[in-house]
Amino acid sequence: MFVTTPTKAPGHHRVPLAWALRAAGHEVRLVDRPNLVADITRTGLTAVPIGEALEADENIAASDRLREGGGIAADVPDPEDLMRIEENRPEKLTYDFMHGVLTVMTTTVFRTFSPPTTIEELVAYAREWCPDLVLWDPLVFAGPVAAKACGAAHARLLYGLDMVALMRGHYLAAMAERPPEWREDPLEEWLAPWLERYGCSFGEDVVTGQWTIDPVPPSQQLPTGIDYVQMRHVPYNGPAVVPKLLHEAPKRPRVCLSLTLPHPEVTGGDRVPVAALLEVLGGLDIEVVAPPSPLLRSVELPDNVRVVESAPLNELLPTCSVIIHQSDVWTLHTAFAHGVPQLILPGELWDIPMRAVQVREAGIGLTVPDVEHATAGELRALLLRLLNEPSFARNAAGLQRELMSTPAPSDTVARLEALTAQHRRRTA
Repeated sequence: MFVTTPTKAPGHHRVPLAWALRAAGHEVRLVDRPNLVADITRTGLTAVPIGEALEADENIAASDRLREGGGIAADVPDPEDLMRIEENRPEKLTYDFMHGVLTVMTTTVFRTFSPPTTIEELVAYAREWCPDLVLWDPLVFAGPVAAKACGAAHARLLYGLDMVALMRGHYLAAMAERPPEWREDPLEEWLAPWLERYGCSFGEDVVTGQWTIDPVPPSQQLPTGIDYVQMRHVPYNGPAVVPKLLHEAPKRPRVCLSLTLPHPEVTGGDRVPVAALLEVLGGLDIEVVAPPSPLLRSVELPDNVRVVESAPLNELLPTCSVIIHQSDVWTLHTAFAHGVPQLILPGELWDIPMRAVQVREAGIGLTVPDVEHATAGELRALLLRLLNEPSFARNAAGLQRELMSTPAPSDTVARLEALTAQHRRRTA
């Protein structure tokens, strides 16, 4: 049983593994909010709707309207400013800072993805269907609650860097240095009563799983001390049709322009200097192919820039010399899989800034340091380096080989079967 974040993009990473398990003879069901049922069934997999639809776009818009209309007091910190779970500078990782981050994340993110109705319905369904294994998204804590309530083994299925485990490890170390009466754990305070309701107790497996499946290349994994099961990222872009332009090799260097960061008003993706970027692209002897993006709807495109409705990245990137994107994890990992150098215009939240730094340090791409104020000259210089300096393509090919050396989803099934047998506990 898969339990994932109730938004469209994060569900893509589970499809190859779900089909690998199905092909090995296992029953597989994907449990999610009603708004995701159509997306699940389009993959050919079985959907189970629970809870109420989560309209993330409307929630974000309502939050913006509230803030702009004065509904949030000026002296109250914006919760988004307190969600810096990616913070990793030792001098910043005080107990008070981390307690604040985990409190805000629990209140605004974790509880949103696992409200009471979702937890209740998921537990009821898990006890009825009795899965042997629950694979859950690292932000959806209804998953481990349901798994413990029905006696199933359970593991997290990551899609990016393990920010929760990294912050959790720092926070547990800081708590251990305080007297017991001064220790507060926002996650335990929220989840322990739910677990007690179902005859279970809180433990660290509720936060980080009995084990964790990780698609991040080993060289880029964070030092969390977590037991990871390595699994190769296999790109999946949803239903797709290969456009005619991909039937032949490009006559000029092809650049993919992917400005598709979800919820850009929250993640900082709307800060991209589109006019400067298009000026640069239009002035170079290259061909630019772009998937549809709200940032490109109301602008005049240069003659060499084409928006293609059907441009699945998995089919497009093998024909590209460079990809320009905003460091969302699905685009990033697809570029890894095809060994394509990257120019990153990073957003601000979760692991996006850290991934951009990793790309630069690995020599597989370059990052625009100040996206909002980037000039055409700066963007042009970075793009020309990626097109003309062979080291970027060479390093990207090296990371591609590293990724290809990790087990494919089908090669991971036997390991999951063994771990499930080890951890499964049936309740009476």
